[in-house]
Amino acid sequence: MSTPRPSSPAPQAPASPDRIYRSPSGIAAGVLLLAIVGWLGIDAIVVGHGRTPWLALAVLILIVPAVTAFTLRPAVLANEHRLRVRNPLRIITLPWGQVEMFRSGYTNEVFDKAGTKYQLWAVPVSLRARKRAASQQSRREAGQRGGRGRRGLFGPGPVGVPGGPAAEPEGPARAEGDRIMDELKDLLESRGPAATSQGEVTVRWAYEVIAPVIVGAVLVAILSAVA
Repeated sequence: MSTPRPSSPAPQAPASPDRIYRSPSGIAAGVLLLAIVGWLGIDAIVVGHGRTPWLALAVLILIVPAVTAFTLRPAVLANEHRLRVRNPLRIITLPWGQVEMFRSGYTNEVFDKAGTKYQLWAVPVSLRARKRAASQQSRREAGQRGGRGRRGLFGPGPVGVPGGPAAEPEGPARAEGDRIMDELKDLLESRGPAATSQGEVTVRWAYEVIAPVIVGAVLVAILSAVA
């Protein structure tokens, strides 16, 4: 009587470093706002009288987690096996095999196979950056057209040497957010069919952010009502 062979385990995804995408402008705004709120709140706690210190403390409990959630917290982490989207109130983990497409409009978004849409808070769309990149690309193309047929001081030498044209960056000029979306689309195209990129979409609520905000809001309401 033959002994049945045990089924082979599912392929395990090897460790893969994350590419981390965040918004520098969002981080800068968050640090500035936290500095202002902290200064005003601590000043009210130290020099305030009556219920003012308690009300200032409740406002800090409400505002600090909220500002942190919408400015410092958002990030997109991508490796060869999955995409993790850390939004203000949720963390969404999407194996590449479950990602259907990316879409850019007034916001950058990712869709899973079920058609659910998730916004990429850490990769904002900047119309100004797009306009700047388009202008840069137009100037580059105009310079290339104008430089054809010119001879340098020592004749038409190769790129990057005296007499040759200045070295140009490869590819068209792109806004930073659009460049990040291009990288994510390339990862989806190359890693989507891989066996280690399969799995289920998971969504976890950020209770470590939600709970302090609720507590702070309740305390502000109570202290305001009894004032």
